[in-house]
Amino acid sequence: MAIIGYAGGVSAGDPCVDCHTTISPGQVKDWQVSKHSGNDVTCSTCHGDKHMKAEDAALAQMPDEKVCAECHEEQFNQFASGKHNYGWTSLNAIPATHLAPDELIEGGRGCGGCHNMGIKTEEQKKELRDKGYRYQTNSCDECHTRHAFSKKEALNPRACQQCHMGYDHPQWEMWSSSKHGARYYIQKEGDLPNEAAAPSCQQCHMPDGNHANHTAWGFLGVRLPLPEDKQAAADRVTILKALGVLNPESGEATPILDAVKAVDMVRLDQESWEKHRNKMIKTCAGCHSEQYARKQLEMGDAILQKSDRLMADAIETVAALYKDGIIKKPEGYPFNYPFLLTFMHTNGANWNEKLDDLSFIDQVLVQMYMKHRMRAYQAFFHVNPDYAYWYGWNEMTKDLGEIKELAKTMRATHVEKK
Repeated sequence: MAIIGYAGGVSAGDPCVDCHTTISPGQVKDWQVSKHSGNDVTCSTCHGDKHMKAEDAALAQMPDEKVCAECHEEQFNQFASGKHNYGWTSLNAIPATHLAPDELIEGGRGCGGCHNMGIKTEEQKKELRDKGYRYQTNSCDECHTRHAFSKKEALNPRACQQCHMGYDHPQWEMWSSSKHGARYYIQKEGDLPNEAAAPSCQQCHMPDGNHANHTAWGFLGVRLPLPEDKQAAADRVTILKALGVLNPESGEATPILDAVKAVDMVRLDQESWEKHRNKMIKTCAGCHSEQYARKQLEMGDAILQKSDRLMADAIETVAALYKDGIIKKPEGYPFNYPFLLTFMHTNGANWNEKLDDLSFIDQVLVQMYMKHRMRAYQAFFHVNPDYAYWYGWNEMTKDLGEIKELAKTMRATHVEKK
């Protein structure tokens, strides 16, 4: 039999390795340099032994997180209680997901490429298989890429870059161009002592390798209870209405709130918010004084509240167009009101339907919320002043001006048509 070399030594040829060295050599090379190969974790350990030839490839088991948990129980339990575990479920709770092409979701070449993360139910796995997608079954390899499954790779901030970047969550861009990110790379280049502080994503959000990561504000940047300030409270209510969480007419909670609760997308009481805020302050206090850290985070809270003043004004401007019949309620919208969770599908329809009904002013509103509001407050928390102002606050102000002007034009045009 052939002798196969790998990081842990040599092993008698394995039929899986012999075959896949030709079919998928990259996978074999990754496994050969992994700790798995040196610890007798072979192909059949994770994939089973039913697949023996090309014709029965579908019999190969696609291992899920529970397979990893057989050896990595502590990390599995941490992950199961953390934010990343809700990736897939939260994606499917967003209406826009079900309006986009399958290739971008189940196919993993859009939102599904990152939101694949999350322990899926057997029903969810079957739904994926029935659509022809069988590889989106494991979360661990999002950070520990298969088949090397490297801890060192997962500790590199670039492992976070693929998902935490871009239009609606540019944390990578914020961090890498911040003082924190600059010091990290300067240290890697040898121009800063190893003992100097140079925080990475993992050090702040997964301290001591804890996989149960959370943030106080969550992705949507809203929480309960409402602020004591009356204007701030009213602004948050307006945003919650545009998210479909509150009925715009009655102010009562909608079923979308239940979906938000189910995926732990927001903090719903002061205690849970303070729990995660205090965890972050403790992390920051590893380098800074607690007083300084708390003050910086409170400034982030303040800019979020002020951003919400602009955001609520924009929502109310567009909502008035719905109320006055200038914008017709799309069939897919829950209320006669702007709905941010369809994203750019502002006709409330599937990607290939009713394309003439897309509302441009609603698209500007979504851009203001999903792109620029995110930057305005998240850049504060990632210590990036330029992003907070020019890419966040300044762009929100521009969006609001555009929405006001569009609304004036739409009203004037609507009157002329009468």
